[in-house]
Amino acid sequence: MITDEKSYQEKEKRLIDEIEKKHGKSVEQLRQEREQRVIDAMNLKEPDRVPVTIYGGGFAARYAGIPFSSMYYDPAAYTEACLKVLLDFEPDSGGAAAGTNSGFMLELLDPRHQRWPGGNLPPNVAYQFVEGEYMTADEYDLFLSDPTDFIIRYYLPRLYGSFEPLSDLPSFRDLIGGLGFGAVIALLNNPRYKELGDKLSKAAEEQDKWMKASADFSSKAERLGFPMQPMRGNTPGGAPFDAVSDFLRGMRGAMLDMYRCLDKLLAACDKILDWRIKRSTPANPKFEGEMVRGGGAPLHRGSDGFMSIEQFEKFYWPGLKKAVMVAVDLEYTTSSFCEGVWDERLEYWLEIPRGKASLSFERTDMFKAKEVLGGHQCIRGGVPSSLLEVGSPSEVEEYCKKLIEVCGKGGGFILGPTSSIDGARPANIKAMIDSAEKYGRY
Repeated sequence: MITDEKSYQEKEKRLIDEIEKKHGKSVEQLRQEREQRVIDAMNLKEPDRVPVTIYGGGFAARYAGIPFSSMYYDPAAYTEACLKVLLDFEPDSGGAAAGTNSGFMLELLDPRHQRWPGGNLPPNVAYQFVEGEYMTADEYDLFLSDPTDFIIRYYLPRLYGSFEPLSDLPSFRDLIGGLGFGAVIALLNNPRYKELGDKLSKAAEEQDKWMKASADFSSKAERLGFPMQPMRGNTPGGAPFDAVSDFLRGMRGAMLDMYRCLDKLLAACDKILDWRIKRSTPANPKFEGEMVRGGGAPLHRGSDGFMSIEQFEKFYWPGLKKAVMVAVDLEYTTSSFCEGVWDERLEYWLEIPRGKASLSFERTDMFKAKEVLGGHQCIRGGVPSSLLEVGSPSEVEEYCKKLIEVCGKGGGFILGPTSSIDGARPANIKAMIDSAEKYGRY
């Protein structure tokens, strides 16, 4: 690993020379070709060949021989690992540094809903999200009537150990007349609030370092010929039901609420969506000619196994559809990850304008997805993570060949893994990427 900037510039120049000699093209030409393949596929066109994508995450760390914890504590080493993946496997997209946070920042905040390698997990154990009931059923009224008060005095103290002092604050609505701000000032003199202020300042510094390292990776990758395909602007994101289920009520709580207090559940979904819409911004015209991606999100509870079609149509799809349509109206092309199985929900995506909802599937029947959505929405993925972990390169190649022949027909398909590739064998990743070149030419 090279940390000295001058030495890295020399190394980068050598790498560029090697890449251009190998391909007979400039790195800028290669970057544009890869970007165009993805854009054509998302626009339901036939590119020169089927594009192929991979993910970074723990695979990059394992491949480079560094611990998973480097994703949180050693951005220089992890950036180098992600660049190594790009250079060795040459995907059309992906391979970027995962959207992690600084481990030092997390330690300072003491989150109860997250477990990360090198922090509260061993160095080589993958990140874990700890779902919980961070809002009780009898707090819907408080959330709906005074969400700021709920977030500051109830939600944050439950989610982060460092924010526990906030639970002692008076309601801010009582500061209009009544107590006045003097009472709060006196309370803030408590050493616990001074400690919280120090932690927040240090946490901000640590996170800023990590964000700068992430931006540095993107610029390095671009200079080496790999498009990072940044998301421009703000969109309403995914399904508001997922926000309630994932971050407030938990899966159990949200599912009980569909029967016990459905009106309040729907009102909470509407409020969250309204907030998201108000913060959304139009796609930046500065990037005219470049596909502006946005509005993407993992979709959790909407899959076949979590709720019935009737419940999907009442609690899930209306909010998700509205979020996607707002993003489309703002000139974005959305990109969503449909977790679980969506075999019985594919037709709903026909309600979204053609070519505006690029969809990645985890366990959905990809051949059915092509049958239903082919020519209307781009579909992505298809290669099971389990196959990439325990299969042989020949098995991966045969599987990819069939996917390309069926799903790649007529365009609108991007080959890639169905989910995380943290445990994938490098030879199998290579086989997947080589299959696009071998069988994916139009």
